[in-house]
Amino acid sequence: MISYEFPLTERTRTLMRLEALHAKNLHFTAQETPADHNAALCTLFEILEIFSRADLKSDLLQELDRQQKQLSTLHNNPEISESALTAVLGEIEHAYSSILNSQGKLGQHLRENEWLMSIKQRTGIPGGTCEFELPSYGHWLSQDVTLRRNYLTDHLAPFLPMLNGISTTLKLLREKGSTTHSVAHQGVFQHTQSGHAGQMLRVTLSKILPCVPEVSANKYVLNVRFIATNYVSKLALYDQDVEFDITRCSL
Repeated sequence: MISYEFPLTERTRTLMRLEALHAKNLHFTAQETPADHNAALCTLFEILEIFSRADLKSDLLQELDRQQKQLSTLHNNPEISESALTAVLGEIEHAYSSILNSQGKLGQHLRENEWLMSIKQRTGIPGGTCEFELPSYGHWLSQDVTLRRNYLTDHLAPFLPMLNGISTTLKLLREKGSTTHSVAHQGVFQHTQSGHAGQMLRVTLSKILPCVPEVSANKYVLNVRFIATNYVSKLALYDQDVEFDITRCSL
């Protein structure tokens, strides 16, 4: 089976983008080649760019506080594992405190680094970070792998309270999903909503099916269309019936 996740709000879209960039950054930082560490630095610049456009701190604090209050009411519920509940509440509290205690404008340590900003300006140009364009960057990439990795880790560190808070929020969102089995007749599925679209939708189907889902939703109606996977010509509707599971996630 393969699952596809679709954000249904702009805030969720931003959180999922940051989650994906964080995962990529950690992956490339853990590698050893100069090309990997170049990719890690590029994802760090993308993280900075998103945080520069979106003020997420207050939104995350409000959401984590709301979740903590809501989950706290489940104490002494015989249907709830007390140890699991305590662990989740501890995770929320840690994320909340870390974000609350973070000081200064997020990403300012990067903006004040003229060398890094000169590299960032070149990343938007095809081949702009080649060694002959940025000799000092080529020199850095030639340094010992441990030095490069520590440099990348240190510059990611100020973002971690927010990124970990995002991870906690999305984890809670995914766990609050209700799943139903559905069929898209001739590749099309439509469902009338009950006045609330939710925040995330997950569509799961067999990976051997030669199609992918395309989703549009509002508080009144949900549409899922399955598009044939054709890697050469224009995309077209997959005109066969498709069985799939659909999970609506909402905090």
